[in-house]
Amino acid sequence: MSYAELFLKKNEDRRLRQGHVWVFSNEVDTQRSALEQFTPGQVVLVNDHAGKCLGVAYVNPHALICARLLSRKPNTKLGENFFKARITEALQLRERWFDKPYYRLVFSESDGLPGLVIDRFGGVLSVQITTAGMELHKQVIVDVLVKLLNPDAVLLKNDNSQRQLEALSLENELAYGQMPEQLIIEENNARFIINVADGQKTGWFYDHRENRAQFARSVSGLKVLDLFSYAGGWGIPAALAGAAEVTCVDSSDSALDLAAQSAALNGVADKMQFIRSDVFDFLKQQREQNVHYDAIVLDPPALIKRKKDFKAGYEAYRRLNQLAIQVLSNQGILVSASCSYHLTRENLHEILRSASRHIDRHLVFVGSGGQGADHPILPALPESEYLKSFVCAVSSRF
Repeated sequence: MSYAELFLKKNEDRRLRQGHVWVFSNEVDTQRSALEQFTPGQVVLVNDHAGKCLGVAYVNPHALICARLLSRKPNTKLGENFFKARITEALQLRERWFDKPYYRLVFSESDGLPGLVIDRFGGVLSVQITTAGMELHKQVIVDVLVKLLNPDAVLLKNDNSQRQLEALSLENELAYGQMPEQLIIEENNARFIINVADGQKTGWFYDHRENRAQFARSVSGLKVLDLFSYAGGWGIPAALAGAAEVTCVDSSDSALDLAAQSAALNGVADKMQFIRSDVFDFLKQQREQNVHYDAIVLDPPALIKRKKDFKAGYEAYRRLNQLAIQVLSNQGILVSASCSYHLTRENLHEILRSASRHIDRHLVFVGSGGQGADHPILPALPESEYLKSFVCAVSSRF
């Protein structure tokens, strides 16, 4: 099969040769390969300025990231065999780390499938396609998943803002099977009732699995506060591990309802309370009432979604961490996390340093974490490493 060719400007091939997989629109030699000639999702050969092929990619002439590399081999054909090989390799990697079918099965570029994320919830697969290039192959992807895994259901989870940028439908689509009336997953010796169709992202956040387990091991007998708790991924394992009491705070009634159901399912409902509130308002109220907690989890959604939002987002992270430290008991534990790619680990380090010194607290790091093994990091693609967390011991006197 012959593909159309996309040429790069001189010296714009360096990043790709180092392992990166994106081509930006300003890197394209539009005199030789005008972007307007390509259709969204079209497969092309990417050539350097001298005409040497760098690999096969799909394009979207209307996007800033106008091409995403699929293979370094110029004879690659996108079809069932290609997707079967890539998904099988991703599956084999997960099965080395996890003994039950609850994990992120495909993590986009890191698994050689840019624009595709698949979460496995037992018999249900939640598929998130975010690019026009991958959208053109969605039926092949579904067919491969059905043959490989024989799932009960495959849901195309399309309610994602990235799809809007690529002019794709935002309506969810049940591509195969039937969704169960109730879906229960397992993580860190706990069971959780989740709502894939109406939940955030793919329906659950597997990325913090190992960090949650580490936290649960440290909270026996403690009074725990889980901020931005969503469906209880941090709080319920903490209660199971012996926390004296756990308070979950979130702005979503539906998320808290799921957390309450899961608490009952795990037999820890008597230890837990669920509060619907804006987290900033809740922390200010607790500070004013002089209420303190022995261990606090601060795991907000991405507060910096775009580079231009950095200043406001940085300030929001700073305020949150300072407020959390103010309601932390002496010798308390704080887990501070960020899933904003644009907030670096060094940024979060500095936020914790400055927030603790501003209110005269002695803070030390006793642990740190990132995303789990089912969210592998591609070394040449910094964007694939987005999650960071610090475990802090905080004293009010030193």
